Amino acid sequence: MTAPREAPASDARRASPPVDVPALAPTVLASALFGTRAPHPSAAGERPAGGGGAGGSGAGRPTALLAAAALLMAGCNGPRVIHEQPVLVTGQRVPSVDDAVGGAAAAAGCAAELCAAIARGEVALGMSEAQVLAATRTTAAAWSARRSGAATVLTPASLAAAPADAVGEVALVQLADGRVSSIGYREPQGVRVVQRPADATAEGRARATAEALIREGDAFNAAGDRAAALDRFDRALVLLPNDAMLQYRVATLLDLQLRPVEALMRYQRFLQQLELQRIEAVGTANAKLAEAIALAQQRIVVLQREVR
Repeated sequence: MTAPREAPASDARRASPPVDVPALAPTVLASALFGTRAPHPSAAGERPAGGGGAGGSGAGRPTALLAAAALLMAGCNGPRVIHEQPVLVTGQRVPSVDDAVGGAAAAAGCAAELCAAIARGEVALGMSEAQVLAATRTTAAAWSARRSGAATVLTPASLAAAPADAVGEVALVQLADGRVSSIGYREPQGVRVVQRPADATAEGRARATAEALIREGDAFNAAGDRAAALDRFDRALVLLPNDAMLQYRVATLLDLQLRPVEALMRYQRFLQQLELQRIEAVGTANAKLAEAIALAQQRIVVLQREVR
């Protein structure tokens, strides 16, 4: 009989069972990486499959070595858990600007109306310097303070980043005995000053703006620019529609520009607003008004003839 042929080494490698990499114990991985032999816990005393030689370098060892190296590299490149302190814990709330303002107002011990103004972000008469900072959401670095005895004047430290409140850009704040006595707002027509509670109302703001426009109109009229003067007066009339003397200014300019129809209506509107039946032009105080009334009546007669 023919003796059985011994399988070649390549066949032995193909016949060796696959290595279960996840099941490798740490001792097996150490044996594969560093060339040490460790007994298998399930096959004590048995030789490893594949029949390695005296050096213990069997056919399955290269495969185990590669698998262990891949496993270690995957572990190095895998996701890591980083333990850091959280910025916020569930249930916490980010403090808002209103919370900070409310704390500043409470610390300053403001009255009810002043606390309401701070909550609106509006500077009000009677505030302290700390309350002004709270109302404008600024710090002391945003202001330039000039102090003289009981008086203090706050102006913006930089016009490029001037403080502002809910009303507009604050040009200056004057304090007397530690309390706000006047507030100046920078507006296109100049600086509007609030010195009384009535000045801070919508009507007070409209009147202050209209008065600034009237001053501009008078300046343009004195310079001979009647078109620009009429433009300022018309804009002021939008804010003060019942101002009789403003109607008279507009009427005289229209009369000089040879616009008789509109001038006639403006003169009539002027006389109607004055309510002539209730006016008694008596004394020096009413002399100017009486002169304007007489001139308006004369022009009405002349213009009515021209219109016809």
